Amino acid sequence: LRLTGRERVLEIGTGSGYQTALLGALAGTVFSVERVERLALAAQGALRQAGIVNVSVLLGDGTLGWSAYAPYDAILVAAGGPEVPPPLVEQLAPDGRLLIPLGQGGVQTLTLVERVGQGASSELRRTPLGAARFVPLLGEHGCDA
Repeated sequence: LRLTGRERVLEIGTGSGYQTALLGALAGTVFSVERVERLALAAQGALRQAGIVNVSVLLGDGTLGWSAYAPYDAILVAAGGPEVPPPLVEQLAPDGRLLIPLGQGGVQTLTLVERVGQGASSELRRTPLGAARFVPLLGEHGCDA
């Protein structure tokens, strides 16, 4: 994701909060969405206990992103889906980067999606990075849609 410490990052799938904490150390501000309430609450507690103050966790459908704080310089999706959820594309900033495992069941392809250019003339460039196995991306624009 080429983080420099100034970016606004969206993470989909907070889980335990470990990756969220790492992102907090590497980026300016991190917004993380978790669909499982007990995981979201546990991660919030762990992040607070660790003194990490530049991270916010939302209980919700990660395939919808977190539009209130968009656009994001980088989006990291920690679950595999059939395609990039349209709301995440909409929330990606010009020259932003989105990392997502694409594919259903079995092996997915970890894919870097980059928004090249600005405005209506911007394009999405996809670069496959290699095979991966992630849990399914669930939600309105996920595997169970």
